[in-house]
Amino acid sequence: MKKIITLLVLSILISACSSKKEGNMIVQGQIKGLKKGTLYLQKMKDTLLVSVDSINLLGSDKFTLTDNVTSPVLYYLTFDGNTTDKRILFFGEQGVITINDNVDKFGYTPEISGSKNQELLDKYNKVKRQFQNQRLEFVKKDFDAKKANDLDLVAQLEKDYLKLSKRRVLYTTNFALTNADSEVAPYIALTEMYDASLKMLDTVNNTLSDKVKNSDYGKRFQEYLNEIKKSENK
Repeated sequence: MKKIITLLVLSILISACSSKKEGNMIVQGQIKGLKKGTLYLQKMKDTLLVSVDSINLLGSDKFTLTDNVTSPVLYYLTFDGNTTDKRILFFGEQGVITINDNVDKFGYTPEISGSKNQELLDKYNKVKRQFQNQRLEFVKKDFDAKKANDLDLVAQLEKDYLKLSKRRVLYTTNFALTNADSEVAPYIALTEMYDASLKMLDTVNNTLSDKVKNSDYGKRFQEYLNEIKKSENK
């Protein structure tokens, strides 16, 4: 009887292990200091953030999560649920992606490797932060100039700010064109080229490779362009 029970328990364990989801993307790594909690691998589906895999950590801060990726898209690694202040955003794609972080500063400065699209996004975001810092400086200078009623300086700052905005758009457009064979290109066009001209958007779209045009973000970008053109023709 004991042998039968033992065999039954073993068969249940084997079945549970074999039923563990396997995908063509493996996300692995370590969250230092995280000894107890749940990590969720999530992505956007339509307009909802859904969990595609999860792991309960108890006594270990290392993890492995997985999903089937048909087209590279952004994923979220969240700690103990869907919280906006505790998440790591990264570009998921086929292969092994390694993410290392610290539980005390979860999501602030994670180390991510294994995703080519993520490497490109990191490169873009580095320059993007420089533009953001310059914009904040302009806001402060504009506030001080208006407070001092320095109308000449206010007018000059407005001109300089327009030049900064144009440089940002040109950099973003050039970055997308340079990386037209990567899914990060239509993603950046969708999220960062909101003040670009239709001609610029069309140029980026026409430069995308067939692979990227048929990707998730490539299709969304085409739909976005179609909507703009439709509204302009009304």
